[in-house]
Amino acid sequence: MTNLLLKNAEVVFPNHSEQTNVLIENGKIKSISNEIVNAEKVLELEGKKLLAGFIDIHNHGAVGFDVNEASKDDLIEVSKFLAKKGITAWLPTLVPDSDENYQKATESIDGLMNIQSELPIAQVLGVHYEGVFANEKMCGALRPEYFKNFKNGNEISQLPRLKKGIHFTTLAPEVENGIELIKELTRQNWIVSIGHTKANTEVLDKAFRNGAKHLTHFFNAMTGLHHRDLGVVGWALTNNGVTFDIIADGVHVHPMMVRFAIKTKSVDKVSLISDSVLPTGLGDGEFEIWGEKITVVNGKTQNETGSIAGSVITMEDAFKKLDNLGFSNSEISKMASINPAKLLGIQNSHGSIEVGKRADLIVMNEQGNIEMILINGKPIY
Repeated sequence: MTNLLLKNAEVVFPNHSEQTNVLIENGKIKSISNEIVNAEKVLELEGKKLLAGFIDIHNHGAVGFDVNEASKDDLIEVSKFLAKKGITAWLPTLVPDSDENYQKATESIDGLMNIQSELPIAQVLGVHYEGVFANEKMCGALRPEYFKNFKNGNEISQLPRLKKGIHFTTLAPEVENGIELIKELTRQNWIVSIGHTKANTEVLDKAFRNGAKHLTHFFNAMTGLHHRDLGVVGWALTNNGVTFDIIADGVHVHPMMVRFAIKTKSVDKVSLISDSVLPTGLGDGEFEIWGEKITVVNGKTQNETGSIAGSVITMEDAFKKLDNLGFSNSEISKMASINPAKLLGIQNSHGSIEVGKRADLIVMNEQGNIEMILINGKPIY
C-alpha cells in the first residue's frame, strides 16, 4: 500500500487540535486537509485522536530484555512491545559496563538498524550512553566500578560507536576534565546531557556554554532546590536555555512536583522519558539486572541497596499520568514527541503531524487508549 487516507480524525497538533483528514503516501504525510481526495485505502477515524508517535530517548529495555545484554533479536522483541505502547522511535540506553559488553551491545543495535525499516516495530535512532562519566556520589542504580575518567582524550574513542545514528550521553560535568570532555564530545557531534551530578552553578554554567544544555531524568540523581542553594534543579529552572527530561511515573518524582517543574519550565522545554528497564511489561516480581536482583512491587523498582532502579512505565503510561495532571493533549504531545525530536535534531522528519514528515502516528480512542499505530505509514494493530 502506498496511499492511505486517515479520515475525520481529531488531529493533535503541537498547539491545537482539529478534526481533519491526513493523507499518507509512501510513508510520509502528503496532505492535511478537509478536501475530498482519492486514496487506495481509507480508515474512518471519527471520534478518534491522531497524534505524532512518541519518541523515548531513555529506555533500558522491557519484556525481559536488558539493552546492555540484548541481541539483535532481543531488541526486536523490545521494539515490538514499545510500538504497541505508542513509541515509534527510541534510543536504547546503556548503563556503565565493560568495554566488551559495550561492544556487543552496539553490534546488536547496529544489526537491528540495518533491517528495522521493513519491520513493524519502534525504530531505533541511535544509542544513549548513560553515566559513563558520572559522579560516584550520585550513581543511583548505576555501577561505579565501570565509570570512566577523562584524562588523555582517548576515552571517547574507546566507546564503541554505531555505524550510523545518534550518539547521546549523560555525564556529570564536575568529573575530572569534565568541561574539556564536553567540548570534545560536542565537537564529535555527540548530544551531551547533564545527569548523575552534584555540580555547582559555576561548573554548570561552563558546561552549558560548551554544549551541555539538557538534563537527564530531572530531580533524580542530582542536587535539589534549596532556598540558599540553587542546586542543579534550581539552576535548570532558572536558566532559560536549559531543557530537561522527566520520569512521570509517580514514583521517581511526586506528581505535583512533575506538574510544578513543567509549569515552571514550560511544556516547550520538557521531554517525557520512560527510563524503562527489563521488567517493564512483566508485572511485579523479582528480576536480575545489571548484576543484582531488583524487585518490582506495585510498579516501583528497588535494588538491593534500596535505590530506585529505573521505571516500569511506558510512554503511554506517562501520557495518561500527565492527562490526569490537567495537561492538554497538545501539551503532552509536545513533551512526548516534538521536544525529544528537537533535542535529537530530527524535528524536520519526526515528532509532529506535518506535511512531508514521516507518518509515525498514534490512533487513540476517547478513553485515551491506543488502538493502532502507524510506523512509516504502515498500520500496526
